[in-house]
Amino acid sequence: MGRDVTEALVNYAQPTPGMKVLDLASGTGEPAITVATRIGPSGHVTALDLSSELLEIAADRARQRNLTNFCVQKADAHALPFEDRSFDLVTSRFGVMFFRDCPKAFREVHRVLKPDGRACFLAWGPFEQPYWSSTMGVVLQHVGGPALAPGGADPFKFSLPGSLSAALREAWFDKVEERAETVPWTWPGTAEEVWEQARAVSAPFLPLLERVPAERWDEINREVCRAIQRYQDGGSLKFGAAVVLASGTKRWEIFDGQFLLRAVRSLWLKSLREDHRCLDWKNERTRD
Repeated sequence: MGRDVTEALVNYAQPTPGMKVLDLASGTGEPAITVATRIGPSGHVTALDLSSELLEIAADRARQRNLTNFCVQKADAHALPFEDRSFDLVTSRFGVMFFRDCPKAFREVHRVLKPDGRACFLAWGPFEQPYWSSTMGVVLQHVGGPALAPGGADPFKFSLPGSLSAALREAWFDKVEERAETVPWTWPGTAEEVWEQARAVSAPFLPLLERVPAERWDEINREVCRAIQRYQDGGSLKFGAAVVLASGTKRWEIFDGQFLLRAVRSLWLKSLREDHRCLDWKNERTRD
């Protein structure tokens, strides 16, 4: 279902052969696996996630494709276990909305990028779009209240135009850009299968689903399936997904602490050499 979304992010990120790439919230391996096929054996992709189980699936999928330039890493995006300036590119598909502390995570991304390295994110657009309106939107009409728990995980955190790019600028990214796109979001099966999948993977909507009285589920299920079937096209369901793509580049670190230490040391050594040359010249003049 997310294949076209993956392609949209990878095409936006433009990975090139030889790059070192980090994919955050990689889950079962996308877009990390697709990126690995683009950058070739001279490059390398690290797929990072908090879930060991999902990373095992990602590693298995990479082995099935004989990818030798791919590895997985269990870690938190808020405390990346990598040296400064380690990666040419950082990506994340449908992960950035769930960072519990976006400024901290973005600072970590900025830290591990090389100068001129790029961070590229894909997030959900608004709730009011075919896939969500025909599934969780129908449930919301029946039970009322908020669609998402206040203060909880929000898949639509960056759906407001300009919000994701603003967050990147606040984290000192340069050359920030953002655009909205509608990409194919296709399920090759039945309405019942789509609805089952939506309920299985949409953890942020659990409080909404739990508000449904048991006696109302049959009615709601029928109405959801009717709403989904409006997007039937042959043997597939074609919704279209409204997403946000945003990126920022790490500027050269003129004010980076290590850069300053190296610069000061270089100037000190240069000054020391000049002092020695001056002293040698004075000694020579004294001897003369």
